[in-house]
Amino acid sequence: MPNWMEVALRTLLAVVVLFVMTKLLGKRQVSQLSLFEYITGITIGSLAAYISLDLDARWYMGIVSLVVWVAVSVGIEFLQMKSKKGRDFIDGKGTVLVKKGRVLEDNLKKERMTSDELLEQLRKKNVFKVADVEFAMMEPSGDINVMLTKENQPLTAKHLGIKMASEDVPQAVIMDGVIMDEALQTAGYDRAWLKGQLDRLRTTTEQVFLAQVDSNGKLDADLYTGDTQAQLQSQMKQAEKADLYSMMTKCKADLELLGSLAAKNKREQQKYQQSASKLQDVIVEVESLLRK
Repeated sequence: MPNWMEVALRTLLAVVVLFVMTKLLGKRQVSQLSLFEYITGITIGSLAAYISLDLDARWYMGIVSLVVWVAVSVGIEFLQMKSKKGRDFIDGKGTVLVKKGRVLEDNLKKERMTSDELLEQLRKKNVFKVADVEFAMMEPSGDINVMLTKENQPLTAKHLGIKMASEDVPQAVIMDGVIMDEALQTAGYDRAWLKGQLDRLRTTTEQVFLAQVDSNGKLDADLYTGDTQAQLQSQMKQAEKADLYSMMTKCKADLELLGSLAAKNKREQQKYQQSASKLQDVIVEVESLLRK
C-alpha cells in the first residue's frame, strides 16, 4: 500500500477514534477544561497525530495509549462526581480575590494575577470600581464571578415586592421556512393556529426565516429580506391595534352587561354605566389612531 494511502486511512481512523473518545469524555471536556482535562486534551491530540503520520509498523500502539488516556480521564471524572476531596485535589478550589470592596493581595499573588488583570476581568463583568464589589472569586476553571454590593445590584421585581408570573422559554416554531411541529406542540399550539397568525401578518411560512412564540402566545416573525421585514413590522402593529380596539369594545360591552345583570342596586348599576361611558369616550378619542 502506498504511504500516502496508508496515512489517509490512518487519519480517517484517528478522526473516528478521537470523535468517539471525545464523546465519552463529555461536553465539559470541550467547554471548560480543568488542569487535568487540559493536559488530557493536548495528549490525546498528540496521540491522534502519531496514529495518522507515524509510518512505524507498530503504529496501532498509539490507539492503545489513546484508550488508556481516555479510560483514566473517565475514571477521574467519576471520582470527581463521587468525592469532594477528589474534586478539590484535581480541579483545585476557588480563590476569593475581592471581599467587601478590598483586594486580597495574598490570594492575588497565589493565583499569579496582577492588579491590571483583575481590573480587566472586573470590567468584563461591567464592574469598573473595586469598591462596588462585595465578593469576587476565581473559579477552578479560571473564570471570575462577581457579586456587587446591595446598593449597586440591579433593582428587580422581588425588591419591589412584586410577584411575577413564570415565563416559559420561547419556542422557535418556524426555521428557514419550515414549521417545527415539535416546538409548536411544546408551545401548546397547532398548525391551524400558526396559519391564522401568519394570515393576520399577511405572510406565508415560506417567507419566514425565523418565528418564535413566547409564553403569552405572541408570534414574532423574521422574514428573509429587510424590506419585507419592515413591511411585516407594520403589519404586526396593525394587527396589535386591531386586537386592542376589539378588546376595548369588548370591555365596554362587558361593563354594560354587568351593570344590567350583576349590579345589586341602582347605585352599582350607575357606576357600571359611568365606567362604560368613560371607556366609550376613550374609544372614540383613540379610534382613529387604532384604525390607522
